[in-house]
Amino acid sequence: MEKIAVIDLGTNTFHLLIVESDGYDTKVLLKEKSSVKIGQGGITKGFITGDAYERAINALKLFKTIIDEYEVQRVYTAATSAIRNARNGYHLIKDIKAQTDIDVMVISGQKEAELIYYGVRTAMDLGKSTSLVIDIGGGSVEFILCNKDTIFWKTSIEIGAQRLLDTFTPQDPISGQDIAKVSAYLDEKMAPLFEATQQWKPSTLVGASGTFDTFADIDLHKKEAYRTIEEEHEYTLSFDSFKSILQELTSKTREERMEIPGMQEMRVDMIVLSSLLIDLIIHKIPLQKMRVSGYALKEGLLYKVLKGEPIEAE
Repeated sequence: MEKIAVIDLGTNTFHLLIVESDGYDTKVLLKEKSSVKIGQGGITKGFITGDAYERAINALKLFKTIIDEYEVQRVYTAATSAIRNARNGYHLIKDIKAQTDIDVMVISGQKEAELIYYGVRTAMDLGKSTSLVIDIGGGSVEFILCNKDTIFWKTSIEIGAQRLLDTFTPQDPISGQDIAKVSAYLDEKMAPLFEATQQWKPSTLVGASGTFDTFADIDLHKKEAYRTIEEEHEYTLSFDSFKSILQELTSKTREERMEIPGMQEMRVDMIVLSSLLIDLIIHKIPLQKMRVSGYALKEGLLYKVLKGEPIEAE
């Protein structure tokens, strides 16, 4: 049995996944995450601030300690939007290597979208009809039009939640004027997506990663329910439930949002703008249902590793 670690250096959150595999069966040993917010304060300027830089190094030092404790044989680390676009991103990668001996691969937005697809496909059966997979990160948002066999179209757009927050600095609670500004901006930026959906006509929205996980958690609390083992991989969120939570998020202050059962502090600042993006998509595209995937980029990266397939940085 071989132990493998996969690290996803996201703009908001750093994720660590450690598994044990013999090539046929794979067992998850550990999932760890750290709210690094590497894009905070500098993402719109293309720069990682000193505080964020330090948080990143400290998070990787902790991950390295855990990796060593588990006696991991192979480590794969992917960096995304914030590091990809930062002028000092290369320096951070060099420092990570010097201080932790972890090699970091910077992946393109297109590669990020591809890996997210493989992660989602591992979590759920996408079926033969077309789905729109969305992963809302802090720096970028990935959109994939696909089914269980094929990626028809994919893109990565630099409209992540931290980027939106730094660009618009909305009122708290968000004002109607701010909502209109953000929605108009997103409508323009997502024009290529809306054009592509005219051709591929997705019927299902599949949300991956933090924002959608938080919506699922809030919905579960409202229903006084708990996730089953199956729902760890996939959760069905009704459009009515989404609308109800959206109304709550947009009408409350940060302090009030923190009181919502299921809310995580690492999501509380950015989830309002993320939810506006989802709402716009639901209004613009005639979708029939919404599914939440428990897997995303790190699981897609693991899929490639276990298959022995090359993972090109660009």
